[in-house]
Amino acid sequence: MAERWKSLAKLLLLAAGLLAAGALLRQMGGVPGMGWVDRELRGEGHWGELVFVLVGAALTAAGVPRQSIAFLGGYGFGALLGTGLALAAQLLGCAASYAWARLLGRDWAERRMAGRFGHRLRPLRDALRANPFEATLALRLLPVGNNLALNLLGGMAGLAAGPFLAASALGYLPQTVVFALLGKGIRVEGAWQLALGVGLFFVSAGIGLVLLRRHRAARALDGEN
Repeated sequence: MAERWKSLAKLLLLAAGLLAAGALLRQMGGVPGMGWVDRELRGEGHWGELVFVLVGAALTAAGVPRQSIAFLGGYGFGALLGTGLALAAQLLGCAASYAWARLLGRDWAERRMAGRFGHRLRPLRDALRANPFEATLALRLLPVGNNLALNLLGGMAGLAAGPFLAASALGYLPQTVVFALLGKGIRVEGAWQLALGVGLFFVSAGIGLVLLRRHRAARALDGEN
């Protein structure tokens, strides 16, 4: 239980840190992420949107927190379009790391399942294999866990791409909306966007904590902490 709340606190700190850094450094001319959006993407039309999606996908595939991509999407393109672009980037990054793991990591994963960490990983793998859509959705909605790790585990477990990616897209949506609203709020100094983003964050976190108690895959993940 303590680890669960610790993970949730880290996510809250991520949101608070993004807001604080954005508010402070916006007055100083921006940071590399926001400065890149201002210099290279804003006002570039569809070309800027495409570059954002491709760069965001590469960063997500490499393990950069997907919430950061959503924040930049909201900052650069507004809450609605920014959510859509960030979601596309996150899903492409998810597909890339999933495909890499499925093509290259399955033999390695099977050896680990038979080794010292197998007793921790097998319940989660089995839950994902038994019901890939529902289990993936439950894990994506949790306020705990690691996006890249689940991408890799999904590929190494040999989950069908369709259910895994569809559930990932649906599970990504709540926090993507939240962080896009926070990014939009920073750019326009919109108090209502910031308040709505914070409120929705707590709603999505609450749903995730309920799932953590009820779903087999979530309980398996909780058992690792």
